[in-house]
Amino acid sequence: MKVLVVGSGAREHALVRSLSLDLSVDAVVAAPGNPGIEAVARCEPLPGGVTDATGVVALAVSLGADLVVIGPEAPLVAGVADAVREAGIACFGPSADAARLEGSKAFAKDVMSAAEVPTGLAHVCTTEAEVADALDALGAPHVVKDDGLAAGKGVVVTDDRDEALAHARTCLAKPDGAVVVEEYLSGPEVSLFCLCDGTTVVPLMPAQDFKRLRDDDAGPNTGGMGAYSPLDWAPEGLVDDVVARVAQPVVDEMHRRGTPFSGVLYVGLALTPRGPRVIEFNARFGDPETQVVLARLLTPLGGVLLAAATGRLHEAPRLRWSQECAVTVVVAADGYPAGPRTGDPVTGLEDLPGAPTAYALHAGTARDGDGTLVSAGGRVLSVVATGPTLAEARALVYAAVAGVDLPGSQHRTDIALRAERGEVTV
Repeated sequence: MKVLVVGSGAREHALVRSLSLDLSVDAVVAAPGNPGIEAVARCEPLPGGVTDATGVVALAVSLGADLVVIGPEAPLVAGVADAVREAGIACFGPSADAARLEGSKAFAKDVMSAAEVPTGLAHVCTTEAEVADALDALGAPHVVKDDGLAAGKGVVVTDDRDEALAHARTCLAKPDGAVVVEEYLSGPEVSLFCLCDGTTVVPLMPAQDFKRLRDDDAGPNTGGMGAYSPLDWAPEGLVDDVVARVAQPVVDEMHRRGTPFSGVLYVGLALTPRGPRVIEFNARFGDPETQVVLARLLTPLGGVLLAAATGRLHEAPRLRWSQECAVTVVVAADGYPAGPRTGDPVTGLEDLPGAPTAYALHAGTARDGDGTLVSAGGRVLSVVATGPTLAEARALVYAAVAGVDLPGSQHRTDIALRAERGEVTV
């Protein structure tokens, strides 16, 4: 089987890494990929970018790809998966209609309501006056979400009403701008990826990620600064409960609407005193949770993704998981997330402490004119390590992070720390 992976981040690097370990996969090609992916797979340019459906299809055809795996959300919402399937090639990723579960928070709330999925109260607003009324109705802490795609940075959670209004104003200023003002959901958060083929749902192992820039969940929201798995503190039966009460009803509702969901349904949850509540859906693998979930998956990935893409998930063998713990820490550029500095040399990866148990996945890197590896984005690397205990995985990953040299870089020092100390409670 030849697989084409679309995207250029650490999530795609994790996917390529796992696919390249699958003996049923003869070749993995990434487009456009990145310098880290290039070390384990062939990379091909996408001159029109990842949302250029014609370009993606042409490349897949020229490669003779048996399966196309679409990593980021933008090409899914743009309908790239539809174009690939129309060309007769199996594609892992939802249609544009189904990807609206991520592309529109308001649409997701409508589906959740129809499917009777437990979630927070919400008001969809298209004017500043509506936002003000919603903020007053729901009270602080205020949760204001851009209705559309915002690369994981469209949400503001604040006690400051003026800050909430200012964020809403920015979102409303966009073409067809809308925001969703939500009830604040308290409790630890959980990320659960569910593989779907339109009817069947197969859950992966849950993870927890860290959205805020700095230790102790301080600073602005980011695309994610780290993650870990498994969650030993999570209630027994949580995954089965979420599949039964959230994922399967949503997949059934999407099928009923004539827009079956095939791909990854990312369920972002808060484990509130009233039970699990959905914070958000994504229509693709989340970053950086993918890095730790795939690090623990023992079942070859290619066959599972192909089964999901071809409506045969019910035939796939039960997934097998490592008992090891996995932790990933994001190394971000100076100035991230507001104005990340790029072009700084990235060194130390050749002799990473703890390798191969610890390894670096490239997120925002490039080669300059001299062939030097340099930073080319906000989140530059995801450093991953596994270990028999969470404490050992954390020690390994932070030793590896210390071996990376990127001028002005920043990272959190407390990823999975509270879980290691047994301080996370539901």
